[in-house]
Amino acid sequence: MKISRALISVSDKSGIAEFARALEKQGVDIISTGGTAELLRKEGVPVREISSFTGFPEVLEGRVKTLHPRVHGGLLYQRGNPSHEAEARECGFEPIDLVVVNLYPFEETIAKPNVTLAQAIENIDIGGPSMIRSAAKNYESVTVVIDPADYDLVLQTMRDKEGETTLKLRERLAIKAFIKTSDYDRAIGTFLNQEQATDASFSLTMPLVVRLRYGENPHQTAALYGDFDNYFEKLHGKDLSFNNILDISAATNLIADFSAATVAILKHTNPCGVGSDPDLRKAWEKAFATDKQAPFGGIIVCNREIDEALAKAISEIFSEVIIAPEFSVEARAILQKKKNLRLIRLLVDPAAVRSANDVRSVVGGLLVQDPDIADKARERIVSKRHPTKKELGAMRFAWRVVKHVKSNAIVYAAPDRTLGIGAGQMSRVDASLIAVWKAQEAGLSLKGSAIASDAFLPFPDGLIAAADAGIRHFRH
Repeated sequence: MKISRALISVSDKSGIAEFARALEKQGVDIISTGGTAELLRKEGVPVREISSFTGFPEVLEGRVKTLHPRVHGGLLYQRGNPSHEAEARECGFEPIDLVVVNLYPFEETIAKPNVTLAQAIENIDIGGPSMIRSAAKNYESVTVVIDPADYDLVLQTMRDKEGETTLKLRERLAIKAFIKTSDYDRAIGTFLNQEQATDASFSLTMPLVVRLRYGENPHQTAALYGDFDNYFEKLHGKDLSFNNILDISAATNLIADFSAATVAILKHTNPCGVGSDPDLRKAWEKAFATDKQAPFGGIIVCNREIDEALAKAISEIFSEVIIAPEFSVEARAILQKKKNLRLIRLLVDPAAVRSANDVRSVVGGLLVQDPDIADKARERIVSKRHPTKKELGAMRFAWRVVKHVKSNAIVYAAPDRTLGIGAGQMSRVDASLIAVWKAQEAGLSLKGSAIASDAFLPFPDGLIAAADAGIRHFRH
């Protein structure tokens, strides 16, 4: 299928002038719209306005420009089908062999603070998805490109095939296009469902990232979907396992709740210890002191660049994964000596890892809820004596950690460190007793510390156990 005519209409204009210029040099007739056409003319690329192609002006402030039979007829008629060919000639449909379209930035728009419903709606693309779907449906004859990353591949194929693209390439690009329009519509539906509070279905479509060797257990198959690679980069070590990925997600969500320099250690998604200090070596010592046994084979996460001093300290124990926004040259040299250790670079601000929805599978469906984000505005002090600044700091530290501990959960803490953690018990008093025992095993005093529970204590026994251990402040 030799490409003789292309329709280009893009929101993301990166690389489009160079791509269009290369198409024009191969003799491709270029049709374009609005701002894209203006840019191409400025860059010296010959271009026809869409209105001259359709014989109809752009109307309604540009809302209607490509929604026209000459556009969709030129995309959809089946080449080689005698009746389609005859009807296309009768209707004056000129074939469009290549569509280059990316959509209004709806998701970027709704991610902005204080975006209004009207602004969001104005950034819902109509003509773009329509052209993409028409071109993708007819991929046997039409090439559809939605991603600037594919420009070079299309051009190289055309050079190699004397202006044609291969069926295999067109098919792959069509699948990518349908996935994109599906994701785009889902984002719109999810946003409107939240804004308008209507009853609606919940849909989720994600591209395959990688098929994993096995799942939680060796007899289970597993795969990772989504855009995980946009958040994390593996710098060293073996491929990530199903359980590694679960732990990385849990560790990153935990560290997202801390703005001060902090180190956290986790095992099977549960925090073993968390410490904060401008000196990362001291932050590590505070975290590790909480429990020196459980971290073996665990996950370490830090929200600052890991330097040589911290690398030397954490290299003394065996860890599965270490996560940080960066590693110094000296730190990498130390840590990469361990071939079984995975080093993971966090590519975004930890606060950006929070998903719009917390989704969990249940028998027959999914549970969906808003993410659990701590809000100081919702804090209520109900005791007669108000806590001091230091006491309030300890309670907040404990609260930030306890939300990441499996229920029933209890955390004892000082303003800058955990002192005892009890996780996953059927009885909350057992969680409290375990946290006390772990602190005693570590030689840490709980006198004057704060305690946080992930829910209210139905009986006084949990508080009595905490009071006996020396706590003075409680938050749930």
